[in-house]
Amino acid sequence: MEWLNYHHLLYFWTVVRTGSIARACEELRLAPQTISTQLHQLEVSLGEKLLERSGRQLVPTEMGRVAFRFANEIFALGREFLDTVKDRPTGRPLRLMVGVADVLPKLIAYQLLAPALHLGVPIQLICRENTPERLLAELAVHELDVVLSDAPVGSNVRVRAYSHLLGETGVTFVGTAQLAAKLKRRFPRSLHNAPMLLPTENTAVRRSLDVWFEAHDIRPDVVGQFEDHALLRVFGEAGVGVFPTPSILENQLRRQYGLHHIGRVREVRGRFYAISVERKLKHPAVVAICQKARQELFG
Repeated sequence: MEWLNYHHLLYFWTVVRTGSIARACEELRLAPQTISTQLHQLEVSLGEKLLERSGRQLVPTEMGRVAFRFANEIFALGREFLDTVKDRPTGRPLRLMVGVADVLPKLIAYQLLAPALHLGVPIQLICRENTPERLLAELAVHELDVVLSDAPVGSNVRVRAYSHLLGETGVTFVGTAQLAAKLKRRFPRSLHNAPMLLPTENTAVRRSLDVWFEAHDIRPDVVGQFEDHALLRVFGEAGVGVFPTPSILENQLRRQYGLHHIGRVREVRGRFYAISVERKLKHPAVVAICQKARQELFG
């Protein structure tokens, strides 16, 4: 069995945390040559380069950043263990690192994440928003616990990850009271030539909408395309055009933003996924997210 030398890991962690070997020497009260030797031995034992020079500074490599994150967890758990043995409260919250795909509506993201904040234990929620591709890369090196997305992992993605379907919903077209009164009566034919705000073409729901428009011979006047659903909604509130939204948000959009129902399309489905590197979910907050989504939000 291979064993990790935690003294070597501590020296590496201290160098990265303090920013230099010189400052690490002051904190650890060791000679620079001692720390340099131990860092080299750690790299040899792992078979990976952990630090590299950038000008006059030492910075972690990609694998070094992964090692530093694990070292943070290891030494934090060590401190918690000592506090537990000494019967002292740790006060350390359970951390949840979530990647939110930039195409995911923010209101959906909030509703999916809300159950994690009601576990009965302190939670530190850290959200990162980016493209699904970037987030999956971070998930692969364990910088994230889960990724929330509108699509499962594609076959072209070279990341071993599992897509857990949280649920699906139809699409509702909404708009201001004036536009809704004009377009509701003859829906869906009324959408032909109507001013339309749509998600960009890189979203799963947009591709489904394009197929539906084509099947019903509807040619809306697309006046805007948006990656950010919140920005799309702002333009919709201003009366620039009508727009499709997940049907589960219909009531909330009416109450909070005064947007009115025009018509529902059940054939176009928005699907939402939790993506993890585990086939069986273990993080209690991620388990809560999935259970609440399936039983209540989409149930």
